[in-house]
Amino acid sequence: MGDVTGLFLAMIVIGALAFAPLGYFIYKFTQKDGKPFGDTEPHGDSPSLVNDLAENAIAFVKKKINKSKTSA
Repeated sequence: MGDVTGLFLAMIVIGALAFAPLGYFIYKFTQKDGKPFGDTEPHGDSPSLVNDLAENAIAFVKKKINKSKTSA
């Protein structure tokens, strides 16, 4: 009978550890009016070096394509 009790307690501990991240997320989510990570900016509103480089590369390619169409 001791084996079953030990196995039961081990399974409870393993289950608690497995679901701890979910419980923490739910706790944080309900803590700040549905904003689990506080006030975050919407995606794409903050300046970024990568976004600037991508925009410059796209503009460069568009300019090259338009030049090749008008010269042909």
